[in-house]
Amino acid sequence: MAKDSKATTLKRLNRIEGQVRGLARMVEDDRYCIDIVTQIAAVRAALRRAEEEILRDHVSHCVDHAIKSGNKADQRRKVAELMDVMGRAAR
Repeated sequence: MAKDSKATTLKRLNRIEGQVRGLARMVEDDRYCIDIVTQIAAVRAALRRAEEEILRDHVSHCVDHAIKSGNKADQRRKVAELMDVMGRAAR
């Protein structure tokens, strides 16, 4: 992972970790269900942004490297991996 992307992603994941801890406290404190569900949606959105950042980095480095290498098998493998993960993410 590129150094700047790694730092951004780690910062984002640390914030998400805090959000999840906050969710646990909300449940422990018997907070209003809709408030909890709203916060869960915020965590999911933050995770999607982290996932997008990681995938963007993967394409700009790993996939780009496979394309530049000229190795057709590696290119197909990287594209297949990307398609698999995108398919799983869409579910």
